[in-house]
Amino acid sequence: MKAVILAGGFGTRLSEETTLRPKPMVEIGGMPILWHVMKSYSAHGINEFVICLGYKGYMIKEFFANYFLHQSDVTIDLKNDSMEVLNNSSEPWKVTLVDTGADSMTGGRVKRIQPYIDDTFLLTYGDGVCDVNIAETIAFHKAHGKKATVTTVRPSARFGGIHFDGDRVAEFTEKPQQGEGWINGGYFVMEPSVFDYIEGDHTILERDPLEGLVKDEELMAFRHEGFWQCMDTVREKEMLEEMWANEPKWKVWS
Repeated sequence: MKAVILAGGFGTRLSEETTLRPKPMVEIGGMPILWHVMKSYSAHGINEFVICLGYKGYMIKEFFANYFLHQSDVTIDLKNDSMEVLNNSSEPWKVTLVDTGADSMTGGRVKRIQPYIDDTFLLTYGDGVCDVNIAETIAFHKAHGKKATVTTVRPSARFGGIHFDGDRVAEFTEKPQQGEGWINGGYFVMEPSVFDYIEGDHTILERDPLEGLVKDEELMAFRHEGFWQCMDTVREKEMLEEMWANEPKWKVWS
């Protein structure tokens, strides 16, 4: 089964980092957040990826083209123009990198990779990590028999709370671990028939396609109560960096 990762957006809310690189290449613990997402899939036996490129996509191509240089010791013989990899510590990944357009919307990017998909596939965003059990999402999807499954999560609350005694402030509380309600956390499981809901480059996946699936009663929710965090701001990047150094809750691989 293939995992499709959306990695082509501009990341404007993280402009301090994304003026130099695509958002999925922003590093957490010295490795791109895209790598963290892929490691999560790989921990559940998913090792074939289709990555939807857009803004500065050549940087993602170069990262994988030179992956041995990032992960292994090498001997480079300049005289004979050769390179020997001394210890191959790379992952067993097959990665297809597809230019899905500089200005395509999320749905348009998914539509463009249709030629590379011939069976049930996984789909997520390249800027968020979580500890969802991907194998369980697949089993859930196969059991209900609908066209698509979305992993829903409870986002962390951004602010601390205030408790009242009448109109008097009684106490301040720390930010709760999770906010109220459920949101789209990515980590979809989809059938190829979902492509029929996407018109073209201008289509935003989260609007007409998902709303169309809802209308047709073809979208089911896998509720994930565990850790989930997107990386939209410098503050969130710094938070993930701190977690990686101490307790990376999304690190489900050994």
